[in-house]
Amino acid sequence: MICSTVVNRRLAACAQVVAPVSSTYWWSGDVQQAEEWLLLMKTTADRFEDLAACVRELHSYEVPEIVAVPIVQGTPDYLEWIRRETSPERGE
Repeated sequence: MICSTVVNRRLAACAQVVAPVSSTYWWSGDVQQAEEWLLLMKTTADRFEDLAACVRELHSYEVPEIVAVPIVQGTPDYLEWIRRETSPERGE
């Protein structure tokens, strides 16, 4: 649901699920282990806050992992595709 919503709202040009991943983390004072799914989304820096708000709205976790990893380099046509497909003027 998160994938289709963020793409339909043009908050991400693409959303990919990598599953499953094994996670070990601190939560509520204890070390937890869980099977989780990694969601990668391609967007622009300008759309990050709206994308993060949408993920928070839809995610079941109290504190979902929402981080931005900068694209250091990419082909011009691919980067333009991300920019074009996440443009608010195209839909949302």
